[in-house]
Amino acid sequence: MRSRTRKISLIAAGIVAASLLGAAAAVAAPGIGNGWPYNTAAKGDDAKTYTLAAVGDIACEPDDSANTANPAALKCGSPSLGGYAAEFATAKQADAMKPDAVALLGDEQYQVGKLSDFEGSFEQAWGGLKFLERPAPGNHEYYSYTKKGDNEAGQNGNGYFAYFNGHDQAGTPNTSGQAGNDTSANQGWYSYDLGNWHIISLNAECNSAAFANDCSTSDSGLLAQETEWLASDLQNNHQQCTIAYWHQPTFSATTASTATVAASAPGAGGQEGQVTDDWWKLLYANHATLILNGHEHAYARFKPMDPAGQYDPKSGIPEIIIGTGGEALDALATNADGSYANPNVVTAYNQGYGTMKLTLKQHSYAFSYAPALQGAGLSASALDYSDSGSGACKG
Repeated sequence: MRSRTRKISLIAAGIVAASLLGAAAAVAAPGIGNGWPYNTAAKGDDAKTYTLAAVGDIACEPDDSANTANPAALKCGSPSLGGYAAEFATAKQADAMKPDAVALLGDEQYQVGKLSDFEGSFEQAWGGLKFLERPAPGNHEYYSYTKKGDNEAGQNGNGYFAYFNGHDQAGTPNTSGQAGNDTSANQGWYSYDLGNWHIISLNAECNSAAFANDCSTSDSGLLAQETEWLASDLQNNHQQCTIAYWHQPTFSATTASTATVAASAPGAGGQEGQVTDDWWKLLYANHATLILNGHEHAYARFKPMDPAGQYDPKSGIPEIIIGTGGEALDALATNADGSYANPNVVTAYNQGYGTMKLTLKQHSYAFSYAPALQGAGLSASALDYSDSGSGACKG
């Protein structure tokens, strides 16, 4: 079954948000000065410049009654995690961008994304931007968590969809909403437009019960149906500029080379990244502009690449990993001489937490990234990093 492309109206979402959130929300009320973010030009105004904030891997697990049995090291307040301070810092940074939309790159809520976890942690920091948020799910929203003494059952997206799409009195998620459809035929993939930009949110969590643990992109399973939907969505897209995002990156910055998979090879970071190389092939053939991912708790920007991970300055797609939303930080994969294990990494950073700002113009884009809070035990000098640049659409 092929799902119809969902065109999400940011203007309509803004009207709902204004009526529901009122003056208590982080966003400005209508009629105040700049009127952000709802007094934007009409949807489809290709000449307008849009701001897209992007980040993943955000909220710590709340230390509440629902998580009493879980190890303290995995919950908000643990000295090894970014905790509330980090997720509030990145939310404040995103809020200051006055975005037209917020692309969330998965693992919005740790450890398994129960609805109560979303309400007790993610909501506290990022709830003021909720009706601008366009999420993709991550492994922590779908899979069980059995590491470090924990033993939590996987949610298969239930808490994720209940939070972003709403739910009934019993907590059952609505079947559709801003996180896409929650049905047996569609687990939350969708697309939306910002002016001349077509933006696609995908679900890579195929090794879950919701996908029947089937990670094939070519059989009759759900991931294959999603891949077929992506091909159709791209074929029917008439916008010049395209961004796609999902959680696990196809190309890695924090996973060192192994005896069988080089750091620059598709899927060096895991099974999901390997199978989503088929998405790369579709996006490459349709001249996509950018691919955004999370999962690796670092910031990394890659050279334009083809689907095999080869540098391709003419037709390649840059991948940007922005897994610095607040949860924790990973080690970067480097060689003995200090160079990046993946030679396509242009720059990478794992000393703090931050959100990327993408400025989407009619035929081009600009990007900027800077940390909002240093990692645990690091000095303020960790905030000295920044990355910025620009590029053109290829469509």
